[in-house]
Amino acid sequence: MAAPQPAASMSSIGIPREIKPDEQRVALTPDAVRELVSIGLEVRIEQGAGHGAGIDDASFAAAGAAMVSKEEAWGAHLVVKVKEPQPEEFGFLRRDMVLFTYLHLAAYPAVGKALLESGCTSIAYETVQLENGSLPLLAPMSEIAGRLATQAGAYLLERPHGGRGVLLGGCTGVKPARVVVLGAGTVGWNAARVAAAMDAEVLLLDRSPQRLRNLEVDRRGRLVSLVSSRGLIERVIPTADLLIGAVLTPGGRAPTLVDEALVQQMRPGSVIVDVAIDQGGCIASSEETTHTEPVIEKFGVQHYAVGNMPGAVPFTSTEALVSVTLPYIVTIAGRGLSEAVTERPELLSGLNTVEGAVCHPGVARALDVPPRHPMACLR
Repeated sequence: MAAPQPAASMSSIGIPREIKPDEQRVALTPDAVRELVSIGLEVRIEQGAGHGAGIDDASFAAAGAAMVSKEEAWGAHLVVKVKEPQPEEFGFLRRDMVLFTYLHLAAYPAVGKALLESGCTSIAYETVQLENGSLPLLAPMSEIAGRLATQAGAYLLERPHGGRGVLLGGCTGVKPARVVVLGAGTVGWNAARVAAAMDAEVLLLDRSPQRLRNLEVDRRGRLVSLVSSRGLIERVIPTADLLIGAVLTPGGRAPTLVDEALVQQMRPGSVIVDVAIDQGGCIASSEETTHTEPVIEKFGVQHYAVGNMPGAVPFTSTEALVSVTLPYIVTIAGRGLSEAVTERPELLSGLNTVEGAVCHPGVARALDVPPRHPMACLR
């Protein structure tokens, strides 16, 4: 039986090569390409786009993709990426395209401005939200980032890497390191679980007693969950060997929970990993860094704040990301955006910009512009 044919309006899908520093992920895998081609969609992949994730051009071509130039990939009706457009890519944005990627516009207002000026329709992975409040397209990268946060922190605590010379799990007769995790969402829970598995003493803070209660069934090792407050934060931060910032406001800027005065009370050689940096950061002293130069020292404390942490493990990250984005790509490209939001209403919360308007209230607040209702944007 012949496969159903997609609507012509979104029939071409473009996959540019990622150019953000140290970003090696790619937005599709060969298996995903095969799925899209099988329903009559045209897939254009920029040559070399998959090399960093261990996928060569021949594998994409064998799956049915057309290997094209950067300009041809960006010329598709639906452009799917991993990270936000970089300044040198702003010229490719245009009114008659849909961009589907991580955007984090609260942290990158220049990207928001470029999207609005171009009239481009943009859908952000990180703001696609189900009725239960979960973020299905952010979850796998949050899981990876949380696990990497503890891994990076343990490495940086070693003396040769500028740390206090503390082993995260301690050893017989010697107490373990103390790890403080701010936020018990997907990032924070995964960071805390890995730290506890390494026998660290872990304090997991969150404002929601219900969230902490839900996690209690899986609590392991020296992990203590605490309802967060300003006073508690002020007491525990100076005692932390490793502080992991893992708070999230969907679409908006992360709240600053730790000011510089509190960072100055931490012991020399302590480590901060601010996973929230792609939403502006939740530690006042954090500055976005890269995988090439991941650490900045301030007040004697190592600050790790890489804006694309999962990019360090591009093979794992690419597979995990595509596993959740592919059904949405099929729906958007196969049915067109207006029908897609009817079939998958969570895409409405993913809409960030349409024809010069901001359609997400959190993004609008962060960019200080008036929001429009997403359905109004699509009319």
